[in-house]
Amino acid sequence: MNPSSSQKISQKFNLGRLKGKEVIANFSGGIITDDAGIVFMAELDKKLKITERLALCFQDYRNLSYVDYSVHQLVAQRIYGLILGYEDVNDHDKLRHDLALAIALEKHNFIKSNQESLAGKSTINRLEYCPETILNPEKSRYHRIEHDPQKFEKLFVEIFLQSYKKPPRQIILDMDVTDDQVHGNQEGAFFNTYYKGVCYAPLYIFCGHHFEGAKLRSSNVDPAEGALDELQRVIKLIKEKWVDTQILVRGDSAYAREEIFKFCEQQEGVNYVIALSTNPQLKLRATELITKAKNSYEQKLEPVIELMESLFLKNEDLEIVRKLIPNSTNVSLFILSN
Repeated sequence: MNPSSSQKISQKFNLGRLKGKEVIANFSGGIITDDAGIVFMAELDKKLKITERLALCFQDYRNLSYVDYSVHQLVAQRIYGLILGYEDVNDHDKLRHDLALAIALEKHNFIKSNQESLAGKSTINRLEYCPETILNPEKSRYHRIEHDPQKFEKLFVEIFLQSYKKPPRQIILDMDVTDDQVHGNQEGAFFNTYYKGVCYAPLYIFCGHHFEGAKLRSSNVDPAEGALDELQRVIKLIKEKWVDTQILVRGDSAYAREEIFKFCEQQEGVNYVIALSTNPQLKLRATELITKAKNSYEQKLEPVIELMESLFLKNEDLEIVRKLIPNSTNVSLFILSN
């Protein structure tokens, strides 16, 4: 992130003389940035129209004659900040000075005049903070940008579907939960013993690297809460476009619920692989199956072990090499490279 154009650092260090020439270090090299990669990401975004389509999920009730930043510009700046690793909205009070971000957002006037032309934290916060108590955003003084959750949910699945040239034969939908740690008095946040902290416990559905949906939840709820509704929504949207695609639903034992099993079994072309929590009775009944699977695994692993032993030195030979080479920390690299 580059310093503000208004900051002038005159400090310099004299590092002595080298071959008759004075060596000086200073900080007058001009405005610089370490976030230049965002310019290339912005070009990709323009082709895929991700931020443009996300902006359509908002309703803007502001008076356009008083607007400096469109919803699209605010969405793009916020997402580009996330891509750069700046998760907090207040990071944008420094990011607004960044030339690379200005280029990515096509704020060319900023580059010519060095004025603060990018949005600050208060402006960007209008996207994310819209209290439920605001019943009429059109007449609200401060919260006049409203998001449509259903449009967001549908868009993520549409982007996934459009990433394929033709419907695949089969896809795998993974359900999982993770922690979103908080550090204040956020509403709905609780201490979770499993995650060892105060957090939320959002539910996610992915297909490989593609994001399908998320549901923000408190961390004191059943891990499977809302999973069936999300699964029904996502599968319905997929099946509307990919009728013949086989869908495999996958999850850990947190999702071993009768209603999830029943839903998958009632859908044509939908199967599931969901883990069950172990218990003495289940282990007893599965003993034969577990033994068979273990033997099969060991048989497949045996030729791999033989191959690795033929390629690398045995332990006793490795000890001899360590004694011969003073820097024993690089023994593995030495063996592999020769």
